[in-house]
Amino acid sequence: MIHETLNTRSSQTSPRMVRFAWTAALLVALSAFAAHSQEPLARTPSAEGARSYFIGIADGDEVSSPVVVRFGLSGMGVAPAGVELQKTGHHHLLIDSELADYSLPIPADDAHRHFGGGQTEVSIELPPGNHTLQLVLADHHHVPHEPPVVSERIRVTVK
Repeated sequence: MIHETLNTRSSQTSPRMVRFAWTAALLVALSAFAAHSQEPLARTPSAEGARSYFIGIADGDEVSSPVVVRFGLSGMGVAPAGVELQKTGHHHLLIDSELADYSLPIPADDAHRHFGGGQTEVSIELPPGNHTLQLVLADHHHVPHEPPVVSERIRVTVK
């Protein structure tokens, strides 16, 4: 009799109820992931004297969009995200933003661009006006190294 009751109920489950259940399950999973991703992680040591810098663009430059931004790095190597090698990382470009907490993974959004494939340059569309740019090297988990390997924050004006 229990078996029949379960079958009867499952045959009466509407597509809307199924979507609701899947949506609820997805929200629970995403909430758990978000909570986990906001926990401080152990930071990977950077190489002594390592530095990140911009190539071909400097503080105070007037530029046209799209802006070609080249990333420089000395004292460490570039490796794709997810690859755990000592004294390596991948670039992140902060646009009109700052990091609030260097012990957390760098967010992925329009203000925090990830280059997890090991890219060392990008062409980006920026609206006219003043903008700040900064490079941050991060480890295989997108967490900045200790001490952080960051470029100077530069200001550019897009014509």
